[in-house]
Amino acid sequence: MYSSSLFFIEVFSMEKWNMEFPGQMGDIVPTKLGFDSKFNFKCHKDIKCFTKCCRGINITLTPYDIIRLKNKLDLNSEEFLALYTTPRLLEKTDLPIVTLKLLDDEDESCPFVREEGCLVYEDRPTTCRYYPIGVASLSHKEGADDDGFFFFVNESHCLGFEEETEWTIRQWRDDQGVDIHDEINAGWTDLLVRKRSFPPNIKLTEQSKKMFFLASYNIDRFKNFVFESSFLDRYDIDEATVRKIKEDEIALLEFGIKWLDGLLFKKESFKLKEGASGPGEKE
Repeated sequence: MYSSSLFFIEVFSMEKWNMEFPGQMGDIVPTKLGFDSKFNFKCHKDIKCFTKCCRGINITLTPYDIIRLKNKLDLNSEEFLALYTTPRLLEKTDLPIVTLKLLDDEDESCPFVREEGCLVYEDRPTTCRYYPIGVASLSHKEGADDDGFFFFVNESHCLGFEEETEWTIRQWRDDQGVDIHDEINAGWTDLLVRKRSFPPNIKLTEQSKKMFFLASYNIDRFKNFVFESSFLDRYDIDEATVRKIKEDEIALLEFGIKWLDGLLFKKESFKLKEGASGPGEKE
């Protein structure tokens, strides 16, 4: 089963896609979809396949997913990461990501699924919100104006496509609350796509990977890093921003992504104070 519908991939043609994902074309309908493309779909408790798409899955969690889920479960980010995620390296980027840790049962079930449905439905991950739609990002080119495209993840067990309810991709995204997820994750997604476009011989230092993981996923520890290390002594951050990131996790995440842009791509994301050295602080 192949249910992960959120990709950060380099796609130039469907032939290229087939080389990237050998043996998976049976699940992915080889049609590029736009915001106004139409499809029929409905998932509900009375459909025979209900919750099957929540088993045998591979879900990459985004930074905003972590914030929503850890707050839903009343955990800090470090506790959530330890209990519910598996760290991995994203292919061709050398960047660390996390996937949802599945139960050790016969079906490899999502830890939050029950026969009656999802325990964290209001705060479910971005991938779950998109399903059965997938989204692909094209390779990054400086100055390019391309947000990628959509496609169907049409699994044989899924009966939702036989329902009569019609959607456009735009309507589905709005109904499932995907827009806010994509908006908050946009900067982070861009980092992944841009790094993927780098030559394979350009590798990150272990310290850079550690900082990427910290700012992307461990938001509570990243907050400690910003406020309890020499970070604010090194960077010239205005007081309004300091107050905002201290109170607002989303603002802190966006601040961290901006900082990572400088760390990974050698940009001057924040002005250094006189005499301070550049990115790459020790925690």
